[in-house]
Amino acid sequence: QVQLVESGGGLVQAGGSLRLSCAASGRTFGSYKMGWFRQAPGKEREFLAGISWSTGRTYYADSVKGRFTISRDNAKNTVYLQMNSLKPEDTAVYYCAARSGAIFYTSAREYDHWGQGTQVTVSS
Repeated sequence: QVQLVESGGGLVQAGGSLRLSCAASGRTFGSYKMGWFRQAPGKEREFLAGISWSTGRTYYADSVKGRFTISRDNAKNTVYLQMNSLKPEDTAVYYCAARSGAIFYTSAREYDHWGQGTQVTVSS
């Protein structure tokens, strides 16, 4: 059974940085695509960044391109989201997600496995 556990959230001032981690377990993830999403109160879950476990190819939403960086450590089965130049509007619960398959999707409904989420709060 796939398990995803996020960590690294917290309270940070505007302009600051945080690094989120997503520890994955339960199977071999070579064929998986991993994604980071966030959801603010009253809003839909939003795709931020994705990465292919096998190739390392990355994908970014325009809203975070240049500020956020997704990476993976295959040996640790961990995916990271480095977030720089944080803004108050980045405040949300951040989720890690996984799906098996060759095609990369940015829609949350296409992902089969989710972590519990980690809160990120950016103060002005």
